[in-house]
Amino acid sequence: MNGTKTKSRVPRIAVVGRPNVGKSTLTNRMCRSRVSIVEPTEGVTRDRVSVPARIDTPWGERRVEVIDTGGIGIVDRDDLGPVVEEQVKTALLAADLVLFLVDARTGLTPLDREVASRLRGFEKPVILVCNKVESDGLAWEVDAFRGLGVGGEPCPISAQNGQGLDALYERIGELLPPDEGIDAADEEAETDAVRIAIVGRRNAGKSTLVNTFAREERVIVSEVPGTTRDAVDVVVERDGETTILIDTAGVRKKKSIADAVEFYSDARSHKAIRRADVVVLLFDATQPLSSIERKLARYVRDHYKCCVLGANKWDLAEGADPEEFRRYLDRELPGLSFAPAAFLSAKTGENVARTLGVCRELLDQARTRVGTGELNRCLQRALEARSPSSKGHRVRIRYATQAETAPPTFVLFVNDKRLVGKDYLRYLENRLREEFDFDEVPIRIVLRDKEPPAEAE
Repeated sequence: MNGTKTKSRVPRIAVVGRPNVGKSTLTNRMCRSRVSIVEPTEGVTRDRVSVPARIDTPWGERRVEVIDTGGIGIVDRDDLGPVVEEQVKTALLAADLVLFLVDARTGLTPLDREVASRLRGFEKPVILVCNKVESDGLAWEVDAFRGLGVGGEPCPISAQNGQGLDALYERIGELLPPDEGIDAADEEAETDAVRIAIVGRRNAGKSTLVNTFAREERVIVSEVPGTTRDAVDVVVERDGETTILIDTAGVRKKKSIADAVEFYSDARSHKAIRRADVVVLLFDATQPLSSIERKLARYVRDHYKCCVLGANKWDLAEGADPEEFRRYLDRELPGLSFAPAAFLSAKTGENVARTLGVCRELLDQARTRVGTGELNRCLQRALEARSPSSKGHRVRIRYATQAETAPPTFVLFVNDKRLVGKDYLRYLENRLREEFDFDEVPIRIVLRDKEPPAEAE
């Protein structure tokens, strides 16, 4: 024994079955959050979506990772069926336990038999789960699935209503590997993991970037625009650090959104921005920026997110000059002039590792805390150098403090906040950047009229 501690791994549960049996609904129910898109259209889920969950068993709470998969036997309108099935196969190989989901309301189908034949002889434990059993009448339909010969006694549930989940969780608890416990250091590593959302228009190379950094095919890459539909979290362990990459669906112009699936995909992309620590706004460097990038840039800026402007396919941008391109970005995306630009190729791997390193550096920068004394001295110098005035009234900053980090948020108590215009706020923001090394992250300034609370003696 060399004394090296191996990090304990959370057991993985793969949810498989034919299309439209409720796999995403069950995944969402198990993780108690709407992670996967649920919509009554076959083949909505394409990538394998991995989400953490905590389930209650008779032996206590168990932490697991639930893997939602695309439907086996899917007939995809973009001819991605074989690629979806490859993702399912990978999920099965990675899983410790498989939930084989069928639809009691529809009844036994030839495709259910096809899935069963693939799982028959599978070396890992399988549980046959009959979904959509909301009434006693449907409970009689469960008997028909016993003939599949896979997964033991059928477990009737309603993923939509939550019925039968206690019995399912008990079965899961019996079949999972022994609970090794999660080390406190592992918990802390997960908490400190940097969440990076990769956003942009369709076919900008977001999934390729995720796969290149993860060094495996975690998400489907295709020349078909709009391949990714869910916001897919990919956990990457590298050099002792945990990074969560959030691959998102390509954002489209609202008038181009064709159906409910695309509507929810668009909404998930915006939600990914809100829950990320850092956003990589990815775009094709060989194409001019569009209104989509400008709207995403405003959304990122309005939510005070650290951002990297990712100029992808830089290897194909013949003759392009980085400095000149940076000036172009500043003209097109003025609200993100502070954000660093990365010139990369997700396909070849050029500058990818460095880009992800910059993301972590930005978060470290955004987490910087400024002492109250030096903050107030900085603002006093800023007022002396340039003070706004309105009809003879002068602004006085009575007191300032840093309320939060990531983004750095400063609360300024002033005599009258109506005297402080947007231009002067930008001036103060720039002074804070210069003095406290917030060069590349957003800064939030909040004005208050009332007196600050008395400081404790």
